[in-house]
Amino acid sequence: MDVTLLSTGGTIASTDGDGGKTPSKEGEALIEAVPGLGELASITVERVASVSGFDVTWERAAALRNAAEAAAEASDGIVVTHGTDTMAESAYLLDLTTDLDVPVAFTGAQRPFDEVGTDGPPNLLAAVRTVTHDRVESGTYLVFDDEVHAARDVVKSHTSALSTFRSPERGPVGEFTPAGLRLFREPRSYAAGVPGVGDVGAAIPILTSGLGAGGDALRRVVGDPASSAVDGVVVGGTGLGNTTGALCDAIEEIRAAEVPVVIASRCHEGATAPLYGGAGGGTTLDELGVLWAGDLQPWKARIKLAVALAVGGDGVDEAFFERGLREPGR
Repeated sequence: MDVTLLSTGGTIASTDGDGGKTPSKEGEALIEAVPGLGELASITVERVASVSGFDVTWERAAALRNAAEAAAEASDGIVVTHGTDTMAESAYLLDLTTDLDVPVAFTGAQRPFDEVGTDGPPNLLAAVRTVTHDRVESGTYLVFDDEVHAARDVVKSHTSALSTFRSPERGPVGEFTPAGLRLFREPRSYAAGVPGVGDVGAAIPILTSGLGAGGDALRRVVGDPASSAVDGVVVGGTGLGNTTGALCDAIEEIRAAEVPVVIASRCHEGATAPLYGGAGGGTTLDELGVLWAGDLQPWKARIKLAVALAVGGDGVDEAFFERGLREPGR
Protein backbone atom coordinates (compact mmCIF):
# COMPACT_ATOMS: atom_id res chain seq x y z
CA MET A 1 0.00 0.00 0.00
CA ASP A 2 1.06 3.59 -0.62
CA VAL A 3 1.03 5.98 2.33
CA THR A 4 1.92 9.67 2.34
CA LEU A 5 3.49 11.11 5.46
CA LEU A 6 2.83 14.83 5.84
CA SER A 7 5.25 16.22 8.41
CA THR A 8 4.53 19.51 10.20
CA GLY A 9 7.01 19.41 13.10
CA GLY A 10 5.91 19.00 16.69
CA THR A 11 7.48 17.21 19.64
CA ILE A 12 7.84 14.01 17.63
CA ALA A 13 10.44 15.85 15.51
CA SER A 14 11.98 17.99 18.26
CA THR A 15 15.48 17.98 19.72
CA ASP A 16 17.53 20.40 21.83
CA GLY A 17 18.09 23.78 20.22
CA ASP A 18 17.02 27.43 20.12
CA GLY A 19 16.77 27.64 23.90
CA GLY A 20 14.64 24.50 24.26
CA LYS A 21 13.13 21.62 22.34
CA THR A 22 12.29 22.64 18.75
CA PRO A 23 11.38 20.72 15.58
CA SER A 24 14.56 19.70 13.75
CA LYS A 25 13.95 16.24 12.31
CA GLU A 26 12.37 15.66 8.90
CA GLY A 27 9.84 12.94 8.12
CA GLU A 28 12.50 10.59 6.74
CA ALA A 29 14.24 10.56 10.14
CA LEU A 30 10.96 9.74 11.86
CA ILE A 31 10.46 6.75 9.55
CA GLU A 32 14.01 5.51 10.09
CA ALA A 33 13.38 5.48 13.84
CA VAL A 34 10.67 2.80 13.42
CA PRO A 35 12.19 -0.56 12.47
CA GLY A 36 10.13 -2.46 9.91
CA LEU A 37 7.80 0.43 9.13
CA GLY A 38 8.60 0.15 5.43
CA GLU A 39 7.28 -3.42 5.43
CA LEU A 40 3.76 -2.13 6.11
CA ALA A 41 3.62 0.31 3.22
CA SER A 42 5.57 2.28 0.68
CA ILE A 43 5.87 5.67 2.39
CA THR A 44 6.33 8.99 0.61
CA VAL A 45 7.31 11.97 2.77
CA GLU A 46 6.22 15.56 2.23
CA ARG A 47 7.27 18.41 4.50
CA VAL A 48 4.38 20.82 5.03
CA ALA A 49 5.84 22.78 7.95
CA SER A 50 8.32 22.50 10.81
CA VAL A 51 6.71 24.20 13.78
CA SER A 52 5.66 23.35 17.29
CA GLY A 53 2.01 22.52 17.82
CA PHE A 54 1.41 25.74 19.73
CA ASP A 55 2.32 27.84 16.67
CA VAL A 56 0.02 26.37 14.00
CA THR A 57 -1.72 29.19 12.13
CA TRP A 58 -4.75 29.31 9.85
CA GLU A 59 -2.33 29.59 6.91
CA ARG A 60 -0.40 26.49 7.98
CA ALA A 61 -3.64 24.61 8.48
CA ALA A 62 -4.68 25.59 4.94
CA ALA A 63 -1.36 24.33 3.58
CA LEU A 64 -1.95 21.03 5.36
CA ARG A 65 -5.42 20.72 3.86
CA ASN A 66 -4.06 21.38 0.36
CA ALA A 67 -1.32 18.81 0.88
CA ALA A 68 -3.79 16.21 2.16
CA GLU A 69 -6.14 16.72 -0.78
CA ALA A 70 -3.24 16.30 -3.22
CA ALA A 71 -1.87 13.26 -1.40
CA ALA A 72 -5.27 11.57 -1.43
CA GLU A 73 -5.09 11.41 -5.22
CA ALA A 74 -2.05 9.14 -5.15
CA SER A 75 -2.15 7.35 -1.78
CA ASP A 76 -4.10 4.67 0.03
CA GLY A 77 -3.74 6.50 3.33
CA ILE A 78 -2.27 9.65 4.88
CA VAL A 79 -0.38 10.11 8.14
CA VAL A 80 0.16 13.60 9.58
CA THR A 81 2.86 14.15 12.20
CA HIS A 82 1.88 17.16 14.29
CA GLY A 83 2.47 18.85 17.62
CA THR A 84 0.10 17.64 20.33
CA ASP A 85 -0.91 21.10 21.61
CA THR A 86 -3.28 21.75 18.68
CA MET A 87 -3.37 18.34 17.02
CA ALA A 88 -7.01 17.75 17.94
CA GLU A 89 -7.96 21.11 16.43
CA SER A 90 -6.06 20.55 13.19
CA ALA A 91 -7.54 17.07 12.81
CA TYR A 92 -11.06 18.41 13.41
CA LEU A 93 -10.56 21.27 10.95
CA LEU A 94 -9.36 18.85 8.27
CA ASP A 95 -12.28 16.53 8.96
CA LEU A 96 -14.76 19.42 8.69
CA THR A 97 -13.44 20.77 5.40
CA THR A 98 -12.58 17.65 3.37
CA ASP A 99 -14.22 14.44 2.22
CA LEU A 100 -11.24 12.34 1.24
CA ASP A 101 -11.53 8.84 -0.15
CA VAL A 102 -8.64 7.66 2.01
CA PRO A 103 -8.17 7.64 5.80
CA VAL A 104 -6.05 10.26 7.56
CA ALA A 105 -4.33 9.62 10.88
CA PHE A 106 -2.76 12.41 12.92
CA THR A 107 -0.08 11.43 15.40
CA GLY A 108 2.86 12.85 17.31
CA ALA A 109 4.64 12.49 20.62
CA GLN A 110 4.67 13.79 24.17
CA ARG A 111 8.39 13.07 24.55
CA PRO A 112 10.86 14.65 22.10
CA PHE A 113 12.78 12.72 19.44
CA ASP A 114 16.05 12.84 21.42
CA GLU A 115 14.56 11.86 24.80
CA VAL A 116 14.94 8.37 26.28
CA GLY A 117 11.61 6.57 25.99
CA THR A 118 10.22 8.81 23.27
CA ASP A 119 6.73 7.71 22.26
CA GLY A 120 7.08 8.95 18.68
CA PRO A 121 8.05 5.64 17.03
CA PRO A 122 5.20 3.51 18.47
CA ASN A 123 2.68 6.26 17.73
CA LEU A 124 3.89 6.56 14.14
CA LEU A 125 3.73 2.79 13.74
CA ALA A 126 0.15 2.73 15.05
CA ALA A 127 -0.85 5.55 12.70
CA VAL A 128 0.48 3.70 9.65
CA ARG A 129 -1.21 0.50 10.83
CA THR A 130 -4.47 2.46 11.11
CA VAL A 131 -4.53 3.93 7.61
CA THR A 132 -3.49 0.59 6.05
CA HIS A 133 -6.09 -1.46 7.94
CA ASP A 134 -8.75 -3.02 5.71
CA ARG A 135 -11.59 -1.85 8.01
CA VAL A 136 -10.47 1.79 7.96
CA GLU A 137 -11.43 3.14 4.55
CA SER A 138 -11.99 6.85 5.21
CA GLY A 139 -12.32 9.44 7.97
CA THR A 140 -9.89 11.53 9.99
CA TYR A 141 -8.43 10.14 13.21
CA LEU A 142 -5.98 10.93 15.96
CA VAL A 143 -3.86 7.88 16.79
CA PHE A 144 -1.94 7.97 20.04
CA ASP A 145 -0.80 5.56 22.74
CA ASP A 146 -2.34 2.61 20.84
CA GLU A 147 -5.77 4.26 20.66
CA VAL A 148 -7.63 5.47 17.55
CA HIS A 149 -9.84 8.50 18.19
CA ALA A 150 -12.35 10.24 15.93
CA ALA A 151 -11.12 13.74 15.08
CA ARG A 152 -14.48 15.24 16.03
CA ASP A 153 -14.45 13.92 19.59
CA VAL A 154 -10.83 13.82 20.76
CA VAL A 155 -9.24 16.33 23.16
CA LYS A 156 -5.86 16.67 24.82
CA SER A 157 -6.42 16.01 28.52
CA HIS A 158 -2.99 16.06 30.19
CA THR A 159 0.01 18.32 29.72
CA SER A 160 2.65 15.59 29.65
CA ALA A 161 1.21 12.08 30.11
CA LEU A 162 1.64 9.67 27.21
CA SER A 163 -2.06 8.78 27.40
CA THR A 164 -3.07 12.41 27.03
CA PHE A 165 -5.75 12.05 24.35
CA ARG A 166 -9.31 11.20 25.33
CA SER A 167 -12.74 11.22 23.70
CA PRO A 168 -15.03 12.26 26.56
CA GLU A 169 -18.24 10.24 26.94
CA ARG A 170 -17.72 8.34 23.67
CA GLY A 171 -14.29 6.78 23.99
CA PRO A 172 -11.95 5.83 21.16
CA VAL A 173 -13.03 4.29 17.87
CA GLY A 174 -10.62 1.45 18.52
CA GLU A 175 -7.41 0.34 20.17
CA PHE A 176 -4.42 -1.74 19.22
CA THR A 177 -3.91 -4.97 21.13
CA PRO A 178 -1.41 -7.80 20.63
CA ALA A 179 -4.05 -9.36 18.35
CA GLY A 180 -4.40 -6.24 16.16
CA LEU A 181 -6.92 -3.41 15.89
CA ARG A 182 -9.97 -3.85 18.11
CA LEU A 183 -12.85 -1.61 17.01
CA PHE A 184 -15.47 -0.23 19.39
CA ARG A 185 -17.51 1.73 16.83
CA GLU A 186 -17.61 2.25 13.11
CA PRO A 187 -14.42 3.82 11.70
CA ARG A 188 -15.64 6.87 9.78
CA SER A 189 -15.87 10.64 10.00
CA TYR A 190 -18.05 11.83 12.87
CA ALA A 191 -17.96 15.47 11.82
CA ALA A 192 -20.80 17.12 9.89
CA GLY A 193 -18.49 18.76 7.40
CA VAL A 194 -18.64 20.94 4.32
CA PRO A 195 -16.05 19.70 1.81
CA GLY A 196 -14.92 22.30 -0.68
CA VAL A 197 -15.37 25.32 1.58
CA GLY A 198 -13.01 28.17 0.74
CA ASP A 199 -10.40 29.78 2.94
CA VAL A 200 -10.95 29.29 6.66
CA GLY A 201 -9.46 31.93 8.93
CA ALA A 202 -11.14 34.23 11.39
CA ALA A 203 -10.37 36.39 14.40
CA ILE A 204 -12.24 34.54 17.14
CA PRO A 205 -11.10 35.11 20.72
CA ILE A 206 -12.06 32.75 23.54
CA LEU A 207 -13.12 34.21 26.88
CA THR A 208 -14.11 32.34 30.01
CA SER A 209 -16.76 33.02 32.61
CA GLY A 210 -16.13 32.29 36.24
CA LEU A 211 -16.52 33.61 39.73
CA GLY A 212 -16.54 37.41 39.56
CA ALA A 213 -15.97 37.58 35.79
CA GLY A 214 -16.92 40.98 34.41
CA GLY A 215 -17.73 42.17 30.93
CA ASP A 216 -14.97 44.73 30.35
CA ALA A 217 -12.49 42.18 29.00
CA LEU A 218 -14.97 41.22 26.28
CA ARG A 219 -15.65 44.89 25.50
CA ARG A 220 -11.92 45.59 25.17
CA VAL A 221 -11.39 42.60 22.89
CA VAL A 222 -14.29 43.46 20.60
CA GLY A 223 -13.95 47.24 20.68
CA ASP A 224 -16.62 49.05 18.70
CA PRO A 225 -18.93 46.17 17.68
CA ALA A 226 -20.02 48.05 14.55
CA SER A 227 -16.46 48.15 13.17
CA SER A 228 -14.73 45.42 15.12
CA ALA A 229 -11.91 43.36 13.65
CA VAL A 230 -13.28 40.42 15.64
CA ASP A 231 -15.33 38.02 13.53
CA GLY A 232 -16.95 36.23 16.43
CA VAL A 233 -16.45 35.25 20.07
CA VAL A 234 -16.49 31.95 21.94
CA VAL A 235 -17.33 32.04 25.63
CA GLY A 236 -16.47 29.15 27.91
CA GLY A 237 -19.45 29.28 30.22
CA THR A 238 -19.97 27.54 33.52
CA GLY A 239 -22.01 24.37 33.83
CA LEU A 240 -24.62 24.00 31.10
CA GLY A 241 -23.44 27.25 29.50
CA ASN A 242 -24.05 30.19 31.79
CA THR A 243 -22.15 33.41 32.48
CA THR A 244 -22.06 36.07 35.15
CA GLY A 245 -24.63 38.82 34.79
CA ALA A 246 -21.88 41.33 34.00
CA LEU A 247 -20.49 39.21 31.17
CA CYS A 248 -24.03 38.64 29.88
CA ASP A 249 -24.51 42.42 29.67
CA ALA A 250 -21.42 42.69 27.45
CA ILE A 251 -22.63 39.80 25.30
CA GLU A 252 -25.94 41.60 24.84
CA GLU A 253 -24.10 44.68 23.58
CA ILE A 254 -22.11 42.85 20.94
CA ARG A 255 -25.06 40.70 19.91
CA ALA A 256 -26.93 43.94 19.20
CA ALA A 257 -24.28 44.57 16.54
CA GLU A 258 -24.80 41.00 15.23
CA VAL A 259 -21.35 39.75 16.24
CA PRO A 260 -21.78 35.96 16.57
CA VAL A 261 -21.25 34.56 20.06
CA VAL A 262 -20.88 30.85 20.78
CA ILE A 263 -21.50 29.55 24.27
CA ALA A 264 -19.53 26.42 25.19
CA SER A 265 -18.92 24.93 28.62
CA ARG A 266 -15.82 24.83 30.78
CA CYS A 267 -16.80 21.31 31.87
CA HIS A 268 -14.85 18.38 30.48
CA GLU A 269 -17.97 16.36 29.64
CA GLY A 270 -21.60 17.00 28.79
CA ALA A 271 -23.43 19.36 26.44
CA THR A 272 -24.67 22.92 26.77
CA ALA A 273 -28.39 23.57 27.34
CA PRO A 274 -30.33 26.79 28.01
CA LEU A 275 -32.02 25.95 31.31
CA TYR A 276 -31.53 28.75 33.80
CA GLY A 277 -33.11 32.19 33.71
CA GLY A 278 -31.92 35.43 35.26
CA ALA A 279 -28.85 37.49 34.53
CA GLY A 280 -26.32 35.28 32.73
CA GLY A 281 -28.57 32.23 32.67
CA GLY A 282 -28.75 30.07 29.57
CA THR A 283 -32.30 31.04 28.64
CA THR A 284 -31.36 34.71 28.90
CA LEU A 285 -28.36 34.15 26.63
CA ASP A 286 -30.54 32.16 24.26
CA GLU A 287 -32.90 35.12 23.88
CA LEU A 288 -29.88 37.17 22.76
CA GLY A 289 -29.39 34.81 19.81
CA VAL A 290 -26.19 33.10 20.86
CA LEU A 291 -25.07 29.85 19.25
CA TRP A 292 -24.68 26.74 21.41
CA ALA A 293 -21.59 24.54 21.18
CA GLY A 294 -23.27 21.34 22.30
CA ASP A 295 -20.53 19.08 23.62
CA LEU A 296 -17.72 20.76 21.70
CA GLN A 297 -15.15 22.25 24.01
CA PRO A 298 -14.40 25.98 23.50
CA TRP A 299 -11.34 25.53 21.26
CA LYS A 300 -13.17 23.15 18.94
CA ALA A 301 -16.26 25.38 18.97
CA ARG A 302 -13.91 28.11 17.74
CA ILE A 303 -12.85 25.89 14.82
CA LYS A 304 -16.45 25.16 13.90
CA LEU A 305 -17.42 28.83 14.11
CA ALA A 306 -14.55 29.73 11.77
CA VAL A 307 -15.76 27.16 9.25
CA ALA A 308 -19.37 28.36 9.63
CA LEU A 309 -18.21 31.90 8.88
CA ALA A 310 -16.41 30.66 5.77
CA VAL A 311 -19.51 28.76 4.66
CA GLY A 312 -21.76 31.76 5.28
CA GLY A 313 -19.56 34.30 3.59
CA ASP A 314 -20.77 37.62 4.97
CA GLY A 315 -22.31 36.02 8.05
CA VAL A 316 -22.26 32.86 10.10
CA ASP A 317 -24.10 29.86 8.64
CA GLU A 318 -26.11 28.92 11.71
CA ALA A 319 -27.62 25.81 10.14
CA PHE A 320 -24.17 24.42 9.43
CA PHE A 321 -22.92 25.33 12.89
CA GLU A 322 -25.78 23.50 14.56
CA ARG A 323 -25.40 20.43 12.34
CA GLY A 324 -23.70 17.51 14.02
CA LEU A 325 -23.67 18.96 17.55
CA ARG A 326 -25.99 16.22 18.73
CA GLU A 327 -25.70 13.70 15.94
CA PRO A 328 -27.63 10.55 16.95
CA GLY A 329 -25.96 7.21 17.23
CA ARG A 330 -22.56 8.43 18.37
